[in-house]
Amino acid sequence: MNRTNIQTEIKELLCERGKTLSVAESCTGGNISHLLTTVPGSSQYYLGSVTSYAVSVKVKILGVNAQVIEDKGVVSSEVAAAMAEGVKKITGSDYAVATTGLAGPGGDERNPEGTVWIAFTGPHKTVTLKRVLNGSRISNIRQFSTIALKELKNLLIQVNSL
Repeated sequence: MNRTNIQTEIKELLCERGKTLSVAESCTGGNISHLLTTVPGSSQYYLGSVTSYAVSVKVKILGVNAQVIEDKGVVSSEVAAAMAEGVKKITGSDYAVATTGLAGPGGDERNPEGTVWIAFTGPHKTVTLKRVLNGSRISNIRQFSTIALKELKNLLIQVNSL
C-alpha cells in the first residue's frame, strides 16, 4: 500500500495550483517548517518562515499590534491571525499558517497548558481555530504541528476556502 504523508499532499495541492506557502511559528518552534521541508521538491512552493518565539519578534518582524497582544493575550485568535497575515505579507506567499500557544508547562484559566491557536490565511480570508490538548510538551508540539498541517490540507482542498 502506497501511503503519502500530509506534507506531500500539501505539496501536491499547492504545486498543481502554482501557489506558495509560508509559516509563522511560536509554540511549535519551527516544527511545521521542518516537516514541510522533509518533502523533496518543497522549494517549489514553500517560501520560508519566521519562528517568532518572543513577543518582540511578533511585533517587530511580523507586525502584530502590541496593543492586541496586551488586550487579547499572546495566545489568542487575533495574534495567530496577525502572525499568519504578517508572514504572508513578508514572504509574498499565497497562503500562510501560524501557531501561538502553550506547549507546557504553564498556563492560566484563559489558556491552560496545551492550548494552541492556529491561523490560516489565503487570498480571500483568514480563519483561526483553537485546540486544547493534554499531552507532554513534546507531544503537544507534535500534535499542534499535525493539526495545523491537517487543517491546512483540508482548507486547501475546499476551493476558495481561504
